[in-house]
Amino acid sequence: MDTQPSMAFMAQHAQAFGQSIGDTLKALGGSSVPPATWLSLQAEYLKGAAEIWNQAVGGGVIPGADKPAAKPVIKDRRFSSEAWASNPSTAYVAQMYLLNARTLMSLAEAVQGDAKTRARVRFAVQQWIDASSPSNFLATNPDALKLAVETQGDSLNRGMQQLLEDVKKGHVSQTDESVFEVGRNVASSEGAVVFENEFFQLIEYKPTTAKVHERPMLFVPPCINKYYILDLQPENSVIGYTVANGHRLFVVSWRNPDETMVEKTWDDYIENGPIAAIDAVRGITGAQTINTLGFCVGGTILATALAVLAARKQHPAHSLTLLTTLLDFSDNGVLDIFVDEAAVQLREMTIGAEAPSGPGMLKGKELATTFSFLRPNDLVWNYVVGNYLKGEAPPPFDLLYWNGDSTNLPGPMYCWYLRHTYLQNELKIPGRLTVCGEKVDLGAIKAPVYVYGSREDHIVPWTSAYRSVPLFTGAPSGRGKGVRFVLGASGHIAGVINPPAAKKRSYWSNSQLPAKAEDWFSSATEHAGSWWPDWSQWLEPLGGKLVAAPKGYGNRSYKVIEPAPGRYVKVKA
Repeated sequence: MDTQPSMAFMAQHAQAFGQSIGDTLKALGGSSVPPATWLSLQAEYLKGAAEIWNQAVGGGVIPGADKPAAKPVIKDRRFSSEAWASNPSTAYVAQMYLLNARTLMSLAEAVQGDAKTRARVRFAVQQWIDASSPSNFLATNPDALKLAVETQGDSLNRGMQQLLEDVKKGHVSQTDESVFEVGRNVASSEGAVVFENEFFQLIEYKPTTAKVHERPMLFVPPCINKYYILDLQPENSVIGYTVANGHRLFVVSWRNPDETMVEKTWDDYIENGPIAAIDAVRGITGAQTINTLGFCVGGTILATALAVLAARKQHPAHSLTLLTTLLDFSDNGVLDIFVDEAAVQLREMTIGAEAPSGPGMLKGKELATTFSFLRPNDLVWNYVVGNYLKGEAPPPFDLLYWNGDSTNLPGPMYCWYLRHTYLQNELKIPGRLTVCGEKVDLGAIKAPVYVYGSREDHIVPWTSAYRSVPLFTGAPSGRGKGVRFVLGASGHIAGVINPPAAKKRSYWSNSQLPAKAEDWFSSATEHAGSWWPDWSQWLEPLGGKLVAAPKGYGNRSYKVIEPAPGRYVKVKA
């Protein structure tokens, strides 16, 4: 049986797709695209389409040649298998799709308008292009058709079963979720919960060295994800690495909010989150000051909390580390396309504190879906094809298991954050915002600061992470003094979770801190491997002298509640 789609069918598919492209070209080519650009792209498109068609209908034979033409080289991993290139019909539809995609994106790039409008056009066009790929449909995917025949339909049966299971779950499975269990093979570092309130549990981790630094360490992870991104496996655990370097470590494990927390605000999260955690760590250890670290939104929350405490004439942080954190929201990366006054007002009217029907909850699945569609080919359509068209179970992958373990957010808290940071960018302005009854000034934080950015981060662009540098006074004096900026390779997560033993990637450092990020990079030095040892070397003298490691967790006032990782992290959205 021939498992290849027929030439006629493929031509019909390409014609329909081309018609959609034509309609879109006309829509974009009115007053939005300069006429000269429109005509140039139209000419290039027609030329490219004619070349692809002539090759296809000619059976791959070059006129006047005595042998068939070479198989087309299709430089796209979705069409990289032999099945796509070996048959003229499948090669034709793949090449036409790629031509259409390039033309549409060129038009999107040429659209005239303000920066946000153009970014939204590009994003929308890219989403449509990715969803329309012929690899996403059974009838036009020769790999899936061949597999269906070879397995006598069993691959389709398995795919349908997996589709039904995912419908029940409410999301596309990106990994074999049955392999992982929080506390068993992820989030498995040994420790105990020594404090909890309505917002978080505080985990103290067991020392793995005979002596520890006298000054403890507190991690504040993002509340829009589970904390165990910092403790996936022993070999790539930031928590394990920190403990192994002699730091007495405490980590905030945020509660996954339910309807009982629907009215909680940003102020509630600051006062009852990091401020309460700092008090608990100091109460347990007896330390007057502690080292602190915030990751992503956790860094925004932690910095805000330290500014609130500074306004109260309290300076409990001996150091502050910020990993892929936004404080100056001038450039929010791809997320900026979702934020404008109308979008924020819509959220405030539906789930905000003043919503007519009462406050609501931002569901974790909505957040997870949004982040997945920032990279749709990698995090959506790749799994649609593998899971459903081919019936292949996704392989186990700890990072993707964590990625799918979503969390909710109270509407009032989320709406405040959205308006005052992403939309109005007020956190960077001294005294502009009032949080927990105090005027916020990040420059009032009296501590050295380590700022890390990831070079390929699409959520927190590294140039935006660099904008945190001039916001801090640091130590001993002067804005930007006592601040170290380091840039790692890769993206928002992979750049951070890069253990030294893996000997992967690289990072850049520069002791000079010019006003522009590009100037910093132009004179920065690249180093092979992980940035973790650089951070550890920076942190080591800030930990104070070495003392005997504690033999137990907590103290008389802060007794052990339960073993790590605790109850809160196991609650599903």
